[in-house]
Amino acid sequence: MLLPRIIPCLLIHRGGLVKTVKFQEPKYIGDPLNTVRIFNEKAVDELLVVDIDASRFGVEPNYSLIKAVAAECRMPLCYAGGVNSVAVVEKITSLGVEKVGISSGFINDSDLVAESACRVGSQSIVVIIDAQNTGKKKKKYEVFIRNGTENTKQCPFALAERAQASGAGEIVINSIECDGMMGGYDMDLIKGVRDAVCTPITALGGAGSYEDFRALVDHFGIIGAGAGSLFVFKGKYKAVLIQYPDWIAKKNIFYGGLVG
Repeated sequence: MLLPRIIPCLLIHRGGLVKTVKFQEPKYIGDPLNTVRIFNEKAVDELLVVDIDASRFGVEPNYSLIKAVAAECRMPLCYAGGVNSVAVVEKITSLGVEKVGISSGFINDSDLVAESACRVGSQSIVVIIDAQNTGKKKKKYEVFIRNGTENTKQCPFALAERAQASGAGEIVINSIECDGMMGGYDMDLIKGVRDAVCTPITALGGAGSYEDFRALVDHFGIIGAGAGSLFVFKGKYKAVLIQYPDWIAKKNIFYGGLVG
């Protein structure tokens, strides 16, 4: 039986592992390779690694770091950041990365996803949509790129539809407002994407507890549940501790409502 995936998201800034709050104030957490080694021992379902420098400044990915992470990683790996051409997609997959995340590259080149899917397969292409509510009295979600610094004015739901039509094998919907807040996912944002596409989706931004994951699965069933802070902080004072809580690792507990 298919089960939801629980996916730690690691942010890379200046070669180190960081965590942000609403895409701001990156706090250094540690060495990304050491973190991957810890996750290797925790039977993590999948790993998402995002180079926020490459995303923001549109520079080439750090291929040496990607190669090192891929060589160390014992679970499926998705890399994102600075992916703006088919050549970059092919180079990243040649380093042992199973999935490549595309964000601003799709905004700037509407053919990038389709061409990449033709070269490496749809299953390897993930479109990452960073969205934020910009409405005053009524919610209005808009897509931001370059690590949340540029508002494209595009609707995330329409963009998700175009990504699906272009051949994306998965869509990651990330709430900028919920990033690092650990107060729960933005269910309205996720529902908008879920209603727009049948492509597998992963929700990101806001997870901070068992109840947040449980609520996500109760609402959407089979879905990717991504999180950052939950896997690198512990306790109300957010002491740095790379972890994969037992209630996630023991799938029979977390998924009892689905398989029971």
